[in-house]
Amino acid sequence: MVLAGVAAPLVRKRVPAPPLVLQSIAYGAPIGLCIALPRSRKRDVATCSLQMWAYLAAYKAPHDDADVQAERVHVRYPIVADRILGLGELPTLRLQRGLTRQGEAGGEWRAFERVLVWAHWSWFLIPHGTLLYILVRHPERFSRAAVMTYAVFNIGASVYWVLPTAPPWYAADVDEETGEGAVEVRRMMVEYGEYFWKDGWGSLYSVFGGNPLAAMPSLHFATTVMAALLLAEVGTVPGALGFTYAATLGFALVYLGEHYLVDLIAGTALTVAVRRLGPRAGPALASVGRVVAVLEGRARETA
Repeated sequence: MVLAGVAAPLVRKRVPAPPLVLQSIAYGAPIGLCIALPRSRKRDVATCSLQMWAYLAAYKAPHDDADVQAERVHVRYPIVADRILGLGELPTLRLQRGLTRQGEAGGEWRAFERVLVWAHWSWFLIPHGTLLYILVRHPERFSRAAVMTYAVFNIGASVYWVLPTAPPWYAADVDEETGEGAVEVRRMMVEYGEYFWKDGWGSLYSVFGGNPLAAMPSLHFATTVMAALLLAEVGTVPGALGFTYAATLGFALVYLGEHYLVDLIAGTALTVAVRRLGPRAGPALASVGRVVAVLEGRARETA
């Protein structure tokens, strides 16, 4: 199961099987590992890694056929929502027009903009770093924290399959191509990436990119808010650091043109829903855990 789950995302573009079948095989890898090996910190880390390997495939798979996804993408509804939230103007445009500085050679990168870009680039470390911190310092809280964190990831990925939604910078490109009155949103993260990394930017972006039409809800913000809430449960200082980062990232996502404000609101709603509904799902998840534990015991006896 583990080997098949690791391989499934790698061959998904070459195997003529329904995407949901390959995705189910990928998500079977963490279960297989929990049956094959006894519980330990190393297994916990490996299980989380396999879960994220399956999630990355779920995140990228809708964009495997970019043309088909482009035909299904929703562009307008977040613009309408954000103009309502921004009292007639997109919050991203308000921020970019009010805060960016133009020099003779174009945009000037000030310290706060560099901080925002790096806050965005460092996001992937936050939810997993939070879980690692809890595993080391508060292991009794780890299982619950991991379940809620990865529930946010996986539910968000399922939305990307059924409701592909464009971010602000993509909508601006669509409007420019169709002549529908371009929304002048800059994608400042990419601009700074090209400025900072120069010729190396293209290869870096190709590794970390994968699905540009996965904006609603913002999992950047949803998982960061979840991390902040989990850190607040274990201490005032970790919680304060978590919420400070969440506020910084939220501002960065809107200002840099990566997400609409409504995407962040939807991400927050997803996190709140997972935390509130989690206890209801607890008994069912515990039953699954007991079944896996029984299979693990039988595997050890057989070995």
